[in-house]
Amino acid sequence: MKNIQDIRLVVCDMIGTTIRDHPKIEHCFSLSAKQTGLKMTDEEILAVQGWAIRQVFETYWERQTGERNNEWLKQVEHSYSVFRKILEDHYKQHEVLPIEGSVELFKFLMEKGIAIALTTGLYRKVADILLGKLGWIRDGLVQVSITSDEVEKGRPEPHMIRKAMDILGIYDRKTVINIGDTPSDIQSGKKAGVLLSCCVTNGSHSLGQLSSFNPDIAFGSLHDFRSFLQSRA
Repeated sequence: MKNIQDIRLVVCDMIGTTIRDHPKIEHCFSLSAKQTGLKMTDEEILAVQGWAIRQVFETYWERQTGERNNEWLKQVEHSYSVFRKILEDHYKQHEVLPIEGSVELFKFLMEKGIAIALTTGLYRKVADILLGKLGWIRDGLVQVSITSDEVEKGRPEPHMIRKAMDILGIYDRKTVINIGDTPSDIQSGKKAGVLLSCCVTNGSHSLGQLSSFNPDIAFGSLHDFRSFLQSRA
């Protein structure tokens, strides 16, 4: 990227990239799995961060039951319901905080006339709780948010990025940058064919865990990402 004027949209992940991951989503997965009898290791839970929540339970219950049948569906629904209650109860009762540098990034992009879209593996109800508390859409800092339950397939597929582009009327993929903190964030950007599919390494995954997924650029933080953009302003 030679000049920031070439960019029309930045797509950012929510939890772990722009919003603090507390309680860690991995912990909510672990609790719901243990409470419902689903066998998942901590490593497996970390590996699926960024996926659509229901997709995780569908995938790992299929592994445990051996097939997708009525019993599989019953277990998926149970685990998903328990997870939702754990997560929603926490976010309703506790403060939601932005990751350092996110608001500054949004304001910089807004000054440059670049749209901001948020994507998440979470579902609409929780996304609305988070965004309602942060006020980003209400205050005009973010133009659109897309959740995994609003598209045919969540990450690592590119559907959320493409839906954000469609809503905003942006059709040139090479005017879009994608950034997140998980392997599936990187993969979704690559599959969407955007100009840059980047990562931050201060979220759920380290540089060592993300480098094998070949991000176009790895940033230590959103501050570093903003500095990169400013150097091309």
